[in-house]
Amino acid sequence: MRLHSEKIRPPRALWVPFELGRPLGVPNDPKFQHRVISAVLDLLKHDGGPVLEDYLEEVPDGEAKDRQAGMNGQFCPISSISTRSKDSDLMKAFEAEINHLAPWYEMAVNQRRRTTVGVSELEILEAARFLAAMIESGDPPVPRNDLERGPMLKLCCEDLTSFYGEAISVQPGMKASIAVENWIWGHTILGETMWRIREINLESKDDFMRYHAQRSLVPDRQIHLREENPRIFRSWSLVKK
Repeated sequence: MRLHSEKIRPPRALWVPFELGRPLGVPNDPKFQHRVISAVLDLLKHDGGPVLEDYLEEVPDGEAKDRQAGMNGQFCPISSISTRSKDSDLMKAFEAEINHLAPWYEMAVNQRRRTTVGVSELEILEAARFLAAMIESGDPPVPRNDLERGPMLKLCCEDLTSFYGEAISVQPGMKASIAVENWIWGHTILGETMWRIREINLESKDDFMRYHAQRSLVPDRQIHLREENPRIFRSWSLVKK
C-alpha cells in the first residue's frame, strides 16, 4: 500500500496499482510479471533512499475488461420472487438474489470440490436474514449462543461474500477476483446491505462492531472507489426502503 510505504519509508519501494495479494499483477502472465520485477530492480539504480515510485502500467486487457464487465452489473439478473411472505422487502430481494445464484454456487463447488462457505455454521439464507435484521432492527437475536453479535455478523458476512464470489466466478468473464469484488460491492443487494451496516456502525458504542465497520467490513479499495466514483455504484439506497 502506498500510504504504508510513505509512513515506513523503506530504502526502495515500488507502488503497484494491482489488487492486494497480487504484487505482480496477474497470474500466468510471465511477460507482464517480468516487467514489474524489472521496474523493482531499476530502483537499485538510485544512489540513495528512500525512493518511492509508481508503476503506472495497468493489468493486461483481460483483467481490465473483466473489471469493466463487473462494474456494468450485467451478471445475474435478480428475480423478485420470494416464498416467504412474512419477510421484509429487503429480505425478499436478498432471498431472490441468493436463489438466483444457488445453481452457480453448486456448479462452482462441483467443479472445485471445495468451498469456503460454512464458517458461520448457518444456512446461507439464515446468514442473510441476520444481516437484513441488523439493518431493520439493529439489535436482532444472535442465532448462535456461543457468539456475540459482532463476531456473528463478521462470520455471516464472510460466508455470504464467499457464496457470492464462488457462484459468480464460474460465469464467463468473471475469473479475475477484482471483477468479482467490484460486482459484489457495486451491484448486489448483499453489497448494499453491508455498505448500510457499515454506515450504521461507524460510530457504534460496541467496540467490535465499530472496529469491524471502520476497518474490515468493506475492503479499503471499495471505499476509495466509491468515494472517487459514486455514480458507478447503484443509484438506489437501502436507506429509502
